[in-house]
Amino acid sequence: MDFETVMGELEALGKERTKKIYISNGAHEPVFGVATGAMKPIAKKIKTDQPLAEELYGTGNYDAMYFAGIIADPKAMTEADYNRWMDGAYFYMLSDYVVAVTLSESEIAQEVADKWIASGDELRMSGGWSCYCWLLGNRKDHEFSESKISAMLDKVKNEIHGAPERTKASMNNFLYTVGVSYLPLHEKAVETAKEVGIVEVKREKKKSSFLNASEMLQKEIDKERIGFKRKYVRC
Repeated sequence: MDFETVMGELEALGKERTKKIYISNGAHEPVFGVATGAMKPIAKKIKTDQPLAEELYGTGNYDAMYFAGIIADPKAMTEADYNRWMDGAYFYMLSDYVVAVTLSESEIAQEVADKWIASGDELRMSGGWSCYCWLLGNRKDHEFSESKISAMLDKVKNEIHGAPERTKASMNNFLYTVGVSYLPLHEKAVETAKEVGIVEVKREKKKSSFLNASEMLQKEIDKERIGFKRKYVRC
């Protein structure tokens, strides 16, 4: 499938209602408004095509950029490629659900995510924390350094309330994910979540969100879902 064909198919799948939802979350034109599930039949035909993914990501069209993440070859991408993709990620649905997800399936995921977390840039930091959420929710516990994840929990406790807004949401999600999916530090995550308490995330033109990782974790404990791992990260 070539670039023009894919763009044509994506445009045909666009829905005005979906487009409005994406725009209300921070997307801007060009955007078609394609539901992610509707992309699966096209993705099945293509499977993996990194050159096509690069062309699509370079359009600046939100739907094309999202689809690029689905057909990308994470292991073929270098750190420079991931940084270039992050440069193009202009809002959190790209940084956290396209770039971070794609990175999480590469061998250099932790190394790159660590640099993003330390960058001081809101969306890079958000993408770095999000990448760890995708990693912890999918890879086996022994693939992580317990002392490193423990230090990251301390960082969340000490810095979350003063972090940039989108980064706060991803740090909160990290806290929750460690509590659910990383058994060696389940107890520490539960305690940290209690200490952190409610996190207010301010949003432009919308009411603030109030996040409570402690409450979310308790629900998962009640459902006996501790230790949950996803089979796949990308759809």
